[in-house]
Amino acid sequence: MASSAPFCRTALILLSTFALVACSPRQMVMHGLADELASQGSAPEDDLDLAREASAYHLKLSEAVLRGQPDHAGLATAVAAGFTQYAYAFVAFDADRLDATDAKAAQRLRERAARLYRRGRDHALTALAQRFPDLRQQLANPAPLRLAAADVPLAYWAAAAWGGQISLSKDDPDTVADLPLATRLARLAWDANPNFGDGDLASLMGSFEAARPGGSRAQAEKYFDDAIRLAHGTSAGAFVAKAEGIALPAGNKPAFTDLLGQALAVKDAPGSPKMLANEVMRRRARWLLDTADDLF
Repeated sequence: MASSAPFCRTALILLSTFALVACSPRQMVMHGLADELASQGSAPEDDLDLAREASAYHLKLSEAVLRGQPDHAGLATAVAAGFTQYAYAFVAFDADRLDATDAKAAQRLRERAARLYRRGRDHALTALAQRFPDLRQQLANPAPLRLAAADVPLAYWAAAAWGGQISLSKDDPDTVADLPLATRLARLAWDANPNFGDGDLASLMGSFEAARPGGSRAQAEKYFDDAIRLAHGTSAGAFVAKAEGIALPAGNKPAFTDLLGQALAVKDAPGSPKMLANEVMRRRARWLLDTADDLF
């Protein structure tokens, strides 16, 4: 998730932009700002409240810069990732916690999260369309379509956001009907680089396999196990994904609690770019453990 730590550097770059615009080509300055904003997503941060407070400003600024740099794949990736992570970590999670006490408020939050997911997806798909015009039609067409390794980050975040939107739109048949397109995009990313994200893509593949009609539970479990293996014990999310994707639907409470315990046991190395994502997933693991008796 985007960190708030480098915001002072962004502010300095913005001030420099105004000072330099008279003597430097505007596109060069804006491209430098886009580079800086794109790089902030990998900065370490472990304070969820600080990240939440900073994210809205960061996303709006990044989105505004992206409009002027539509071919900046790095910034498009960061913006798509930012909207997707914000929707999942804060808005949809708030909805989950509200369900038991205020179902209407929870539904409003889920509708907002779905809109944020769609926004992130659209930024990623628009950037991918620079290389693949009419991408939606190509995804629906059985003709061969191949991604390069450089396309995988955008494809991953487009598919992740799309999957998130679909999961929150069960009453919208048109959105749910896009599941095969989102699944195929994830598959294309997998074919290009199955190791992407140290298991993040494998985890996404597991979620799609578990969710799609006719999906194989055994294949989904294999994807989740691949995610855990590829992360080398550094990803709390890999354990939470398997707990929710395999153990919960199977009604296997011992496996569910064991996997969540492993998620909580993940320790971050100093300066790890996974700090914030891991803290998000540890928080979710704690909540799932607290509500386990209601889930089984």
